[in-house]
Amino acid sequence: MKHKLKSFTKNKILPLSVTVALILSTSACGFFHKSTVPEGYGNLGTEKGTRDNTPVCLVPSHPGTATKDNEFASVDYSNSSEGYVSVRYLGTSPKVKLQITGPDEVVYTYNLNSKEPTDEIFPLQSGDGSYMINVFENIEGKRYSIVFSTQIEVKLNSEFMPFLYPNQFVTFTEDSLGVKEAEQLAYPCDNDLEVISQVYNYVIENISYDHDKAKSVESSYLPDIDQVYTDKKGICLDYAALMTAMLRSQNIPTKMEIGYAGTTYHAWLSAYVTDIGWINGMIEFDGVDWSLMDPTLASTTKKSKLRSFLDEGDNYSVKYIY
Repeated sequence: MKHKLKSFTKNKILPLSVTVALILSTSACGFFHKSTVPEGYGNLGTEKGTRDNTPVCLVPSHPGTATKDNEFASVDYSNSSEGYVSVRYLGTSPKVKLQITGPDEVVYTYNLNSKEPTDEIFPLQSGDGSYMINVFENIEGKRYSIVFSTQIEVKLNSEFMPFLYPNQFVTFTEDSLGVKEAEQLAYPCDNDLEVISQVYNYVIENISYDHDKAKSVESSYLPDIDQVYTDKKGICLDYAALMTAMLRSQNIPTKMEIGYAGTTYHAWLSAYVTDIGWINGMIEFDGVDWSLMDPTLASTTKKSKLRSFLDEGDNYSVKYIY
């Protein structure tokens, strides 16, 4: 059973403004002519809402004005204030790991592309402070040797920046199918909360859980949101990545969170709305409190079971944020 979010009215639930107050230097990623109603506009109505639904796709860059490198790796932190770094592996090992440890001391471990030199984008999601960046080459089996290490100081322009840009886990561009869908869904919306509702309902109604993929997926798996959108199925990481990309493209800061739901390794998300804060729940809203924003569970779990599970707050434990 799928658990839809109700369409929100300002008078009934939200007396406060819910427009995200961010002024960003961005590149727009296409638009609908304002006099037309796009197909698939959702269930709020056929008229254009008061909110601008033009997608905003922030594009990471690596200008090389602030770099650290050796013969094995290069780190471009020119745009660290925007919430990300670019890392390129230069060596010859077939298996390479990147570790980034921020001021909160959480260690994020990624796989680096070792087949060809590629600039990959990684978020600085732990806020202002010192970040340690290490690159490891595989020696044999599960043994790795450090080949590059550096430390950078980060001062973010805004705490929201790491959660608006694409990165290795949440990859999207102006041409992504999910971005175009989010634009259509946001067409009748008057505020960000309505956009979140529209996108959430779309994902839980149109994406089904891929049990076969869940059984065979490898630890190095990264979501392809266009593939998920086209196939209309995926695992929890796919659900969360697709919805995160869709909301970020609508200029709504969104965290993809990975951790444990009970004893199961799982992915979900939270989004930021001005005057409300980070919404870390989204299956049900009573005017005051939210339950967890978990599109996978909402699309696959009976309501009674879901409510019981969510009521036990300790069932969710965040380990990583992307």
